[in-house]
Amino acid sequence: MSIIDELHWRGLIADCTDREGLSQRLAGGPTTLYCGFDPTADSLHVGNLIPLLTLRRFQQWGHCPIALAGGATGLIGDPSGKKAERQLLTREILETNIASVKEQLRRLLDFDTAKNPARLLDNASWIAPISFLDFLRDVGKHFSVNVMVAKESVRARMEDRESGISYTEFSYMLLQAYDFFHLRNTQQCELQIGGSDQWGNITAGIDLIRRKLELGAFGLTLPLLTNPDGTKFGKSVTGAVWLDPRKTSIYRFYQFWIRSDDRQVVKLLKLFSFLPAEEIDHLDALNAQKPESRDAHKALAKAMTSLIHGESATADAIRASEILFGGGLEGVSESTFNDVVGEVPSKNLDKIQLDGAGMSLIDVLVFSGLSASKGQARKDVEGGGIYLNNVRESDLHRQITAGDLLFGKHLLLRKGKRNYVVVTAR
Repeated sequence: MSIIDELHWRGLIADCTDREGLSQRLAGGPTTLYCGFDPTADSLHVGNLIPLLTLRRFQQWGHCPIALAGGATGLIGDPSGKKAERQLLTREILETNIASVKEQLRRLLDFDTAKNPARLLDNASWIAPISFLDFLRDVGKHFSVNVMVAKESVRARMEDRESGISYTEFSYMLLQAYDFFHLRNTQQCELQIGGSDQWGNITAGIDLIRRKLELGAFGLTLPLLTNPDGTKFGKSVTGAVWLDPRKTSIYRFYQFWIRSDDRQVVKLLKLFSFLPAEEIDHLDALNAQKPESRDAHKALAKAMTSLIHGESATADAIRASEILFGGGLEGVSESTFNDVVGEVPSKNLDKIQLDGAGMSLIDVLVFSGLSASKGQARKDVEGGGIYLNNVRESDLHRQITAGDLLFGKHLLLRKGKRNYVVVTAR
């Protein structure tokens, strides 16, 4: 199997400018390739992962990846896949974003290996010094407006009479083409990869390389992933799923993957994880035979959370997930439990009410909202459906005191299998 064979098996090839020629070049020895990203935020998100993880796959096969930060192109804004103009960012914001993202890239690419280390470059270093007149003469002269208008990313915007496209974003294609030209000329970079919406920009770069350097280059696009309902992949009910744990907690990151649609989970294992084909095929079979076991979902969530956040943090996320499925609380850390607190309804209780004899379980259930009345609370307890700190409570006369608080603060109440409330005593 070659790297192209692996990418094909994983469903990672949307299109290629010359698949046979690229296969021969890759088989001939280490090849330098790049993928660009505009640092529009101070963190990467799940939607950025497919091209960057594909760089990692190439690196594992012995090739030389370049992650290109758009310190210059980020000032302009890529019209691809956008229905309206992007909000322009300042140079200071872009520089801060690049510095933050650089640390996340270390989880995805190996910058320290002696054989074929990854590199992080910023296109502002070669685009910023060029004058406007020089760019028009040396780059713009090689582009036909007729051809540019025919590109999908431009045509789609021009057909929208309300938003249209500014000259600024119309020029983005020239800047990305110049990036490929510059890297081909200075870094011997022969391949650019990107999402399928980047096809026009990639082929523009290949054409510029041919015109100015009389050299060949390759383009490979990757599928743009959507959910089964057609919505954009990589978002949860709270918005984008970020790699920065300050933006998306590790627990929620884990939950995003484990809640993957059953129809899509094996596809996601192929696209995102580095599990071997044999293991994925085995999980595929298990998913078909016994979907309720969710083995494929668990493998996907564990693989992706470990990759981005490490094994220790993943173990905590798994433990927190188990708590909400009735798992025991022995040995659970406060930080892990706090992830649970953020995921279920909560109520605040005056801690003084738990002094002395405390507060009856019946009153706590009504206070929490799990039971609509004291009468209903008694029925719930008698029916065996009430749990305190994930331990079933069947004593109608049970009193809750400060000694029942987890970490001196919380009561975890559950009714049935999935109805949780955290009562926090303050």
